[in-house]
Amino acid sequence: MNANPAFTNALINETSPYLLQHAHNPVNWLPWSASLFTLATKQHKPILLSIGYAACHWCHVMERESFESEQVAAYMNEHFINVKVDREERPDVDHLYMDALQAMTGSGGWPLNIFLLPNGKPFYGGTYFPPVAIQNRASWMDVLKGVHDAFQNNYEKIEKQATQLSNHLIETNIKNKLDVNGLDQSFNPSKDEIELMANRIMQNADSQWGGFGGSPKFPQTFSLQMLLRHYHISKDQGSLDHVLLTLDKMIQGGIYDHLGGGFSRYSTDAQWQAPHFEKMLYDNALMITVLSEAYQITKKESYKIVIQQTLHFLDTELANGEGVYYAALDADSEGVEGKYYTWTYDELNNILPKNLFDSFCSYYQIEKNGNWEHTNILWTQHDFLISETEKFKEVKLALLLIRATRIKPSLDNKIILSWNALLIEAFCKAAAALGDNSFVQKAVDAMAWIEDKMYDHQEQYFHHTNTNGINKSFAFLDDYACLIKAYITLQELTGELKYLHKAKQWVAYVQSHFMDEEKVFFYFTADYQKDVIIRKKDNYDGAQPSANAIMSYNLLYLGNVFDEPAWTKQSHYMVTNMHKMIIQYPSSFSYWAQTYCLMAFGFTELISVGSNVKNTILQVQSAFIPFKLLLISDQYDASMSLLKGKQNYDNQYFICNKGNCSVPYSNLNDFLTIIYQVNY
Repeated sequence: MNANPAFTNALINETSPYLLQHAHNPVNWLPWSASLFTLATKQHKPILLSIGYAACHWCHVMERESFESEQVAAYMNEHFINVKVDREERPDVDHLYMDALQAMTGSGGWPLNIFLLPNGKPFYGGTYFPPVAIQNRASWMDVLKGVHDAFQNNYEKIEKQATQLSNHLIETNIKNKLDVNGLDQSFNPSKDEIELMANRIMQNADSQWGGFGGSPKFPQTFSLQMLLRHYHISKDQGSLDHVLLTLDKMIQGGIYDHLGGGFSRYSTDAQWQAPHFEKMLYDNALMITVLSEAYQITKKESYKIVIQQTLHFLDTELANGEGVYYAALDADSEGVEGKYYTWTYDELNNILPKNLFDSFCSYYQIEKNGNWEHTNILWTQHDFLISETEKFKEVKLALLLIRATRIKPSLDNKIILSWNALLIEAFCKAAAALGDNSFVQKAVDAMAWIEDKMYDHQEQYFHHTNTNGINKSFAFLDDYACLIKAYITLQELTGELKYLHKAKQWVAYVQSHFMDEEKVFFYFTADYQKDVIIRKKDNYDGAQPSANAIMSYNLLYLGNVFDEPAWTKQSHYMVTNMHKMIIQYPSSFSYWAQTYCLMAFGFTELISVGSNVKNTILQVQSAFIPFKLLLISDQYDASMSLLKGKQNYDNQYFICNKGNCSVPYSNLNDFLTIIYQVNY
């Protein structure tokens, strides 16, 4: 703590765990707000914007080395307006200035430290800076002094740089806008182009360890899902084999927690051995989704077990106890990355039964001097199911109980709307794959909590985060896109048509407040949000899917359900405009590519209304049918065009395409047989 009575660190009143981690720094940190620009202009100081998140290892390192230093803080306080942002609380601010940093340096990461003019325009930045210069990386104090000197003595030059950079961000933001009048009428999604996309994804496939590329290695779940769709379409065994290889290697690797379940964010090596130990809610939701699809195809027991264990991890470590889930667990504990999860050889020797020690060490690659930084990560190159034998399960439980006595990694207890919506979809996918209705109830409970706690009934919009009961930030496009998709998926597992009406309501809201001027794409921020200098349009599938890509799917699906041709037309405009990027770089636009596949083959519409049909939903959902549209409900709803003419049928099933339906099937097994024949 700074003893200076003039010390003012305003973060103590925030709710974000990341901001609270910095609340006792001697730096006069401020949270992000529209008033920053007025303050910076009045004092004629540059804004130092530092962005990170609670589970970020290098954010912690830079805090210890620099932001806790009285000397460094004094310089920052004198010459800068210092602002801390949690990237998960304000992803719009993070997206904008990360794009600026990548334009300046060609790379990015966190912590993101970027310097802004008083008007918010960026002119210089970087990621982690050490306290002492090393190799080609300047020290933090050198950076501060250099920026201060440039601001004082070369203001016109950096103002010109900042204006040019901001103009570049604006130009790249709209370069993909569609000239609707010049729409490529020849756009016609085809099986040949899907084959081309799959081949291009596979060009970067690691045939030994699975995944794509070398180190660091991320799960890239959307690419895996795209390959599963290619397999479904073409029966290309190579696509399926690579997905299964990747999933097998990940669940064998250290990226998967062999004791407690759940996946870390990525692996620092190509073999999936040494993870970056932070565990994020969205990563685990996306992994459950792709594992569920793979299980529907293969019925591999290991996938079922890992789905169940990952869901157990979420319930044990990230659940708030009321239906929704917290954001993340830190990579560090006691200031050391991975300490909570790793074991020394001597520790294991003292704990394990003597008759199992050698086989356990052999299976989990345990080495006397450690298999990672003088300690051991549990990982294997053998069949995952060996670890599920009774003797291994007993040992793992004993180790888990001992691990529970250690100091745990810190919890980021933000409830993030979009991440929980992704998990709702994952619950539904797991329920469909495993035939377990309890997961549907988890999805229903999570949605009910979101609607109750994160919706502002007076203003009639959602919030992005809820922390300790306090809502922060307007919901962003990804929140609404994931929420709408979750409503769609919930209807398909519950048969409750009310979820589709809610999805329709929020599509209309998004179109009113997020649509761009060309009425094709959507901005990430709503039109009523006024504290960012540029409204970004997101189209890239990164660690999370592009919000515009999800909206394209939502528009296509709901346009078919409610006979809204303007919505299906907009979806086609979006994919048409992205067409070249999807074909050329399918690994970076693989969620878009899935909607492209859907447009190529159309929906398999599975429809039934009747008093007992809801009880058959899990049976209908058990097969992998990636392009289905499912309306199976005990309710008749005349507003849904696909239900028209079916009010007089009771417990009979239809297979339709573009509204043209088969004869009704009264026998469920006959219906399921035909579905399988149509799709396989």
